[in-house]
Amino acid sequence: MKRISSLLTLTLCAFLALGCEKKTQGGIPEWPWETPDKPTPEEPKPEEPSKEWTDVTKDYAPLPEYVKILKAPAKLLDRSAVAYIASIDLSKQGFSVWGIDAPDLQGSDEPLQTPSQVWEAQGKPSVIINAGYFYVDKNKSYSSSLEVSDGKLLSPNINYASKDWVKMYYPTRGAFIEHKDGTYEVAWTYWKSSDAHYIYDTPAANSYDAEPLQQPDAKFPSKGRVFEAKNAIGGSPVLIKDGKIKNTYKEELIDIMADGKHPRTAIGITKDKHLILFVCEGRNMTEGVPGYTTGEVAQILLDYGCTDALNLDGGGSTLMLVNGKEMLKPSDKKQRSVASCVYIK
Repeated sequence: MKRISSLLTLTLCAFLALGCEKKTQGGIPEWPWETPDKPTPEEPKPEEPSKEWTDVTKDYAPLPEYVKILKAPAKLLDRSAVAYIASIDLSKQGFSVWGIDAPDLQGSDEPLQTPSQVWEAQGKPSVIINAGYFYVDKNKSYSSSLEVSDGKLLSPNINYASKDWVKMYYPTRGAFIEHKDGTYEVAWTYWKSSDAHYIYDTPAANSYDAEPLQQPDAKFPSKGRVFEAKNAIGGSPVLIKDGKIKNTYKEELIDIMADGKHPRTAIGITKDKHLILFVCEGRNMTEGVPGYTTGEVAQILLDYGCTDALNLDGGGSTLMLVNGKEMLKPSDKKQRSVASCVYIK
């Protein structure tokens, strides 16, 4: 009897449940917990920053048709960047050099000048950057870097170095050279006298951890070519030679905090004969922008397409003007007076 009663109870409950269940026309339950979940709309993904250099030439118009200005992506290599490239078609326009006149390494009475002063004095060229190394001593200006303008030697690369001024070394230093036949290259040079000025395809392998090597000559560190140039600017280190990264700051005996992140200036050339002028901001003048090592600048320029490239004076000297406008915040918080500039008419 109990079993029959239980069956009746179950049957009644089932009937009541079926009778109370609300149906739609299609017979699909409308209970909220039985309604299929609607897919949650996906949040729009933030647009990834471009990894390409952006052509911003029109922002600095008017410019000659052979000049392009490119802005670095927000992230360059692994960090935030403020950097620019001026690309110049060398088939249509070359570069010019301004520098103090000190051809014998004995200094000059000419004052150093800011890039803006040089820009004004040289007829307001389209692009100008700071260039070689320099120093001031006893009211004289000294260029440590090669300067050749329209075939005239204004200054050779400095031809000695020392840590204690007792033990002397004779480093070969880098140069970006426009030869008189219209070809371009980055190489190492050494100036001994007006009759002994050479270009080398390899640097003298100096090291402050070893004894000084012999003074470079026509046969050392490799076969020397007599230096003759239409225009040239010196710097250090050589970053790229024949499509390969060199970054020879140790061999060139140059103390520029090469392994630290700083503002940098560089010059290079691409396979299709475009001159590349590069500057990057650093030292957090823009928050979160530390700058780059010389090795990183070499990689950036190699990635861009440079086959040869040379590091120039950086730090507080780094600056580019396009139509007279500063492209970066100088780390000195104002333009530094310099001994040389490269500019594009």
